[in-house]
This record gives sequence, C-alpha cells and structure tokens, in this order.
Amino acid sequence: MEQKKEPLLEIRDLSVSFRMYSRGLKQTDLRVISDLDFTARSGEITAIAGASGSGKSLLSSAVLGILPDNASVCGRIYYKGRELTPDLQKKLRGTEIALVPQSVAYLDPLMKTGEQADGHRKPRPTEKREKLFRRLGLPEQTEYLYPFQLSGGMARRILVSSALLTDAQLIIADEPTPGMSLEQALEALKLFREMADSGSAVVLITHDIDLAFEFADRISVFYAGTTVETAPASDFRKGPDALRHPYSRALWRALPQNGFQPLDGFQPYAGALPEGCLFAPRCPHRTEKCTVQVPPSREVRGGEVRCYYGA
Repeated sequence: MEQKKEPLLEIRDLSVSFRMYSRGLKQTDLRVISDLDFTARSGEITAIAGASGSGKSLLSSAVLGILPDNASVCGRIYYKGRELTPDLQKKLRGTEIALVPQSVAYLDPLMKTGEQADGHRKPRPTEKREKLFRRLGLPEQTEYLYPFQLSGGMARRILVSSALLTDAQLIIADEPTPGMSLEQALEALKLFREMADSGSAVVLITHDIDLAFEFADRISVFYAGTTVETAPASDFRKGPDALRHPYSRALWRALPQNGFQPLDGFQPYAGALPEGCLFAPRCPHRTEKCTVQVPPSREVRGGEVRCYYGA
C-alpha cells in the first residue's frame, strides 16, 4: 500500500457564516460552509470539484484570511501542524501560501504586468519570468502591458505566473484556466504538476473536471458547503462504481462523455439548508436517519466519504 504523503494543510469542521440584514433590518447569519473537512498534502495536487455555490472559492478565502468583515469562521485550519491564526495567515500570504484568484480584477490596473508577476522579490526574477511567460504562450513585450491591454486569457496567465514565481509551499489555484485555449490550459496544469512534484501542495479549484482527472492526485467533491467525498483521481477515471458517494456518482454521470444525465432537484440555498445530510433531499438511497442526522466523515476503500451508506 502506498504511504500517504505528509499533510501540509488540514481543515477540520470548518464552518463559515455571513452576518446579513434582511427585511426590517433584522440580522441573520447565512451559513455557507458547514462542517467541512479537507486535507492538502505536500507533493500532491488535490482538485476540488462541485457545483457553483458549493463553497469552493470561499474555502480559499478562509485559508488565506481574506474573508470580508461580516464573516464568522468556526473550526480549525492547520498549516504544517500549526493552527493558521490571522497573524500567521498575514505572514505567509504571498510567500509560503500563494493564490491564483478567480477574478482578473485582482490585477493592479496601474502596474505593468511584468512588475505584478515579479511581486516584491529582490532581485526581480526576470529570466525565470520570461521563461514562464513563453511556456504559457504570452507574446513578447507582455511584461510592458497594463491589465486593460490584456485579453481575459492573458490576464489569467499573468495571475498563474505571479503564483508560480513564488517559492510557495501551498498554491491555491481558483479556476485558473477559463479563457485559455486547451493548449495553454494544459501547459498551466503541467506547471502546477511540476510544482507538486517538487514538493509543494497544490489545491486546484475547477469546473473542468476532465482536466483535473488527468493532473490531480486526489479529488474532493463539495456539495452545499461541505465535503461529501475525497478519492484518488484514478477512481473517477474508473467510473461510478469506484466512487463512494451518490453525489460523486451523479457528478460523473452528468459529464457529457458519460451521457450527460441530469440529477433531479437543486443544490439547497445556504439560507434554507435541510436537516441531516445536505444531499438527502436529492438522494435516491436516503433513509429517515439521513434526514435528521448529519453523517460523519469516514474512511472507505482508500478515500473518505460523508455518508451513512457510501461504500
């Protein structure tokens, strides 16, 4: 049996809520992440898959400590075995922990892209950056352009470059490939693979599950703000019988090459979460126990599943 790599990032029972004001200025807490568990290991790419609104991007903001002021966080986040406190997050952000943000609005509109990719590093990694720009298919002189002069795909490649030019041990890439051609996306993922192979931990948040299958070591499936399954990527290539959770199997069947079979129902709104298992209202295998009690996460066949009956 292959020995598990060392955990770099461990998240246990994470919940994130936002203080909101409803009609009549009544305060309410909107819970968007619930009892979420997640692990990223050195030397691996862990992909996060799931529908929009399942908490994927919020997880990255929670790890980096960049949630808005109205957010409330419960649970534990550990980095190298140390609790990731706000002070430690601030210290590691942009150095040991790097983010490829989903929005190109993170680029400074008043700074040339070469300077932004280099960051505050002295001396500037000019040669390394030029080589990286070439690998990502960025035209010559791109370093002298401002963000408004870039296409969407070029801007995303600048964001990827700025993270890869760090010596980060943890890279969180939030939807890094939209707007890129297939060739460019593959090259970006090859670069992340090289970072992982050199010892870093890469968290890849993506809707492009097919590419994740090819480059990731493990895939975590999110649903309604919690993790329902984490499995080796090879299990997703084998097919639904190798997976443990009904939602993971439904996600596999919904892929175009697997028949594009839709699942009845909708992911619940964060303000109206059901009791018990969050997937229970859509699950064909639910029992009364599922509707009243949240299932624990447990190890099954080399993976983890949050389901009473997942096998």
